[in-house]
Amino acid sequence: MRTRRMFLASFAFAAAFGNVAIAAEQVYPSRPITMIVPFAAGGPTDTIARTLAEPMRVSLGQPVILENVTGAAGGIGTGRVARAAGDGYTLVIGVWGTHVLNGAIYPLSYDLLKDFEPISLVASNPMMIVARKAMPANNLMELIAWLKANPDKASAGTTGTGGASHVAAILFQKETSTRFQFVPYRGLAPAMQDLVAGQIDMIIDNPATSLPQARAGTIKAYATTAKARLAAAPDIPTADEAGLPGFIVSQWTALWAPKGTPKAIIAKLNEAVVESLADKNVLARLADLGQSIPPRDQQTPESLGAFQRAEIEKWWPIIKAANIKAE
Repeated sequence: MRTRRMFLASFAFAAAFGNVAIAAEQVYPSRPITMIVPFAAGGPTDTIARTLAEPMRVSLGQPVILENVTGAAGGIGTGRVARAAGDGYTLVIGVWGTHVLNGAIYPLSYDLLKDFEPISLVASNPMMIVARKAMPANNLMELIAWLKANPDKASAGTTGTGGASHVAAILFQKETSTRFQFVPYRGLAPAMQDLVAGQIDMIIDNPATSLPQARAGTIKAYATTAKARLAAAPDIPTADEAGLPGFIVSQWTALWAPKGTPKAIIAKLNEAVVESLADKNVLARLADLGQSIPPRDQQTPESLGAFQRAEIEKWWPIIKAANIKAE
């Protein structure tokens, strides 16, 4: 009898615990949500996150608070989310670098596929080849010629070893047979500040930070790494058009939650992202930053998971062949 009572009590406890968990999902969110931005404030990822946070707040009925956690090419902030509780209150807005490239370069303490729950792809964009305003080159071929005439003397800002800007610059060196030094920063925003000030020579950067400066005339923009010209910058040629055929690099941004986050919560978060990406103001803002919004059928958690796996299969062999390693 005692065993039977203990079994019934355990069953009742489990049922009650399950009901509490279900109830928690049903009332989610009941408090503010933290979105970790693994790069510096003012950078491209931060700008996209801030564009997304306000409409998500409206959809979810709770504030979405951004927290910038920098370091290790985005690995420190991403790792914090990997270790967070899967309750939907801690998210990470990651990019091609944090959720693909880092896995081939750094000895991560987390698994990029197993330790996160995909929510949605948010946007994608090419990169831009830009330089300080006083750079003597006036087009991409002149820039390449200048770099060849000044081997190892030029400096390029990056977000650190293995970051998107670093990998793109490594590929640029290989494609153009040029050599220049890398200057690591905690984010592209401080790198851009130094470029505007003439402290470094160039960056292969995200349009979110490059376009405003290019429009203001504080830097020179030579080309984008896209297949076609950006609608937001039709006057800037593609690398193909500028004389460097096949130099195409696409960077993307997406949202993840820690592993174990209930599907019902993932569905609510996905719905909030989808609604935000349908907002005309959000679309206009992202387009102005040179971002492209994925089609609706590519905004699902399943689509993001499949896309991330495909990107890992594509880029890891390239990175390893280039012998890019953590420093």
